[in-house]
Amino acid sequence: MTAPAIRTVVLDETVPARAPWSTVVRAGDQLEIIDLHGNQAVDCLLYSAADHTERYSAQATVTAQRNIFLTTGSVLRTDSGGALMTVVADEVGNHDTIAGACSQESNTLRYGHHTRHQHACVENFLAEAMKWGLGKRDLVSNINWFMNVPVEADGTLGIVDGLSAPGKKVTLRAEIDTLVLVSNCPQINNPCNGFDPTPVRMVVSR
Repeated sequence: MTAPAIRTVVLDETVPARAPWSTVVRAGDQLEIIDLHGNQAVDCLLYSAADHTERYSAQATVTAQRNIFLTTGSVLRTDSGGALMTVVADEVGNHDTIAGACSQESNTLRYGHHTRHQHACVENFLAEAMKWGLGKRDLVSNINWFMNVPVEADGTLGIVDGLSAPGKKVTLRAEIDTLVLVSNCPQINNPCNGFDPTPVRMVVSR
């Protein structure tokens, strides 16, 4: 029986509540996203580090796997069908890629004009994307790790309490050098964060 490969941690960072984060995960490296306190949504965008026009496509990913939810074995694909990352381990079992990211505009529409000033994931993505020469046109439909979005029989999407718990994690293996952008979701108007955003931990190993 072959012993499991020993992996070396090359990055270990905690992302504060409501904050953005990014890094390039090299091909073959693994990224663990750890829900430190439980019930925290982590919005995520992926790009080829060599060509930012090659980016995550929710449509291509859902079509290829014939499933709207992400879990172990899900291959995260670009529009052209190329693989960016693969979910190699998942302690939660169900992650969303159809509900999108919250924004100041969507907060206002859903929850009222008094929420207009609240920070949101789109603003996090824009701030972090600028570090890599990316802008608003480069934002696409994203992944929501740990977010529970059931689909009703009539097609209605719900945002309900998450399935995660303190210390639960999802592990992604990079198939190519992949730029990972994250918004540790600041949403306080629905249950995706238990109405109380908390930190998460990012660990890259090779």
